[in-house]
Amino acid sequence: MSFLNLANKVVVVFGVANKRSVAYHVARVLEAESAKVIYSVQTPALRESVGALLPDREVHVCDVQDARQIAALAAVVRKQHARIDGLVHSVAYADYENYTGVFHEVTPEQFLQSMRISCCSLIEIARAFKELLHERAAVVTISISTTRMAVESYGYMAPVKAALDSTVVHLAKSFSKFSQVRFNAVCAGLLKTSASAGIPGYVDNYLFAERATLRKRNLDTEEVAHVAAFLLSERASGINAQGIVVDAGMGCNYFDEGIVKAVVEHPAEGA
Repeated sequence: MSFLNLANKVVVVFGVANKRSVAYHVARVLEAESAKVIYSVQTPALRESVGALLPDREVHVCDVQDARQIAALAAVVRKQHARIDGLVHSVAYADYENYTGVFHEVTPEQFLQSMRISCCSLIEIARAFKELLHERAAVVTISISTTRMAVESYGYMAPVKAALDSTVVHLAKSFSKFSQVRFNAVCAGLLKTSASAGIPGYVDNYLFAERATLRKRNLDTEEVAHVAAFLLSERASGINAQGIVVDAGMGCNYFDEGIVKAVVEHPAEGA
């Protein structure tokens, strides 16, 4: 038996878009552990592309902006599966194309759309699947390593992720009234994903992060996926309402000797 004991567990994974998606890597780890993965994608076009990428899988369309679609998905899944052992919420969106990069200029419409997709959808999903979840099921969302650092290019997504982190705690408490369902977040450092490619200035931040990690090498998405799979397993039964930081030590290393030396020896013009 595998250490994680995920064989035959049924997990619904939200957010696969392509091979670079965090959700894709989580699903692949789960399948390698012989879990049954049900895929939820945003659009019919993605169902086609994900279906081609992962043939013979159960792939459904659900735009998590629409609570009715989430409820409809839960109803469809209920017809085919007696229980669900886990949910993976790997969904986030910010309108960077129309964002000026100045935080106080973010519009209410931009902020609320991001909040609806990236945070509130977790609540909607938990509520819709509540009756389907096994008594000791696990729910995992993907957050970021810190929401206490203001990065101009990342902008208003950081406050949204802070709300997501708090939502995890409140859902864990809420569900504890009637079950042992666990809610946790994997708080990941910078990754190479198709979503991150749309963030202005992300490449420069990614290269800086690589210098700031203790091992001088950035995260592989699979490393984040492994932690998510662990949190979904019974081996993590004692972990609830937590955010597990996976950042290769970057969070303790902002004053890395090499980075400090580079800044001192080559200060920015006008600094």
